Amino acid sequence: MTLEAYLAGLRGKRVTVIGIGVSNRPLLRLLACAGAKVTARDRKTEEQLGDIVPRLREWGVELVLGEDYMEGIGGDVVFRTPSLRPDHPGLLAAVEQGARLTSEMEVFFEVCPCPVIAVTGSDGKTTTTTVIAEMLRAAGKTVWLGGNIGTPLLDKAGSMKPGDVAVLELSSFQLMTMETSPHIAVVTNLSPNHLDIHRDMAEYVEAKCNIFKHQGRRDVVVLNYDNEITRSLAEKAPGEVRFFSKNSLPMPGGVWLKNGQMLNNGEAVMDIADIRIPGMHNVENYMAACAALRGLVPPEVIAKVAREFAGVEHRQELVRELDGVRWYNDSIASSPTRTLAGLKCFPPERIILIAGGYDKHIPFDELGRALPSGARVVLLCGATAQKIGDAVRAAPDYRPGRPEMVCFDKLDDVVAYAQTIAKPGDCVLFSPACASFDQFPNFMERGRYFKEKVKQL
Repeated sequence: MTLEAYLAGLRGKRVTVIGIGVSNRPLLRLLACAGAKVTARDRKTEEQLGDIVPRLREWGVELVLGEDYMEGIGGDVVFRTPSLRPDHPGLLAAVEQGARLTSEMEVFFEVCPCPVIAVTGSDGKTTTTTVIAEMLRAAGKTVWLGGNIGTPLLDKAGSMKPGDVAVLELSSFQLMTMETSPHIAVVTNLSPNHLDIHRDMAEYVEAKCNIFKHQGRRDVVVLNYDNEITRSLAEKAPGEVRFFSKNSLPMPGGVWLKNGQMLNNGEAVMDIADIRIPGMHNVENYMAACAALRGLVPPEVIAKVAREFAGVEHRQELVRELDGVRWYNDSIASSPTRTLAGLKCFPPERIILIAGGYDKHIPFDELGRALPSGARVVLLCGATAQKIGDAVRAAPDYRPGRPEMVCFDKLDDVVAYAQTIAKPGDCVLFSPACASFDQFPNFMERGRYFKEKVKQL
């Protein structure tokens, strides 16, 4: 089905969109211009939503705002915002009354005219998604990059051609109700995450499985062999499975390392020392990308991108060097495993770690065990500060002062204190290990705020 045909089917229909965030605004305009009778619902007030309200009214969108925004939902079609569980009582009531529950991403899969490559995982999915897109562009392809990475694509589907490629990052929330899978799927790794929304780890993993569960026999899923959970998913895959491993594990069709070289199905692609962005976790991200793009991008193009690609904003991003001290923004690190990966990129005796944030109800035990030998100083801020501190103090090799730990209420105070204790050669690493929602709307705003404060020093 084309986007034009889908929208024609909504003309005159009652359509409800839950959430008026930035990602849903193109959807609201698209639906209103197509002649649907659109209602937009959001917990925020008119004052909190700001300048978008007059535009929505200009488009003819009816607004239901405030704390009761989920009451009395009706319509022929209801678009769920990704972070809202599909079994919310308000949504279930709408479905019982005959509404079709869907999402922007689900409809995109219905109408997208070109092949889709999609990436999910607990860590590394944004970098892997971006690297895949960079490699395809370098090989001469027209690429549409979006999804959870911040750019909705449904309103752009009408401009896509069959020879293009859509490259998506997909979250567990987007995948929960997906009944279509991409042609090539990548699962970077899986570890406890988002347990504030998902009932348990099993539900989280099951949501991730939707990225390949509906594939056909000719489709491909790329899995991390070194991660026990992702390795076990291979038996569920309907199509071809390609593993990647940072160990010397020759696997037919897989990607592995040997003597500092990355091998793709036995063919040397590049020296891993050529990868510009630091850390073994980024080597793994490149391995996943190589496995996904076998036969689509030549090895020499892959190697060229690795040498030139400087990384994605908010991912171990060097903000500045001041008085011999380097300040890094790793705000994307919204889980302990991501922060653990970042710590391995720097000498532990030089690390001043800034961590803490919104509590997703995931354990910090492993991070706590790593920090006594993984950082010189740990500065904690946010809702999880006490929880992370307790995990460090419970570590077998923790001793008072190793690491030094200090708690703060505001990020401004953390940055100011870090400057007073940092010595030439130190790295101040802002890698929260938590989501941002206790103080910021998303990790991007959190990262930009941190960078602003650092640049003011």
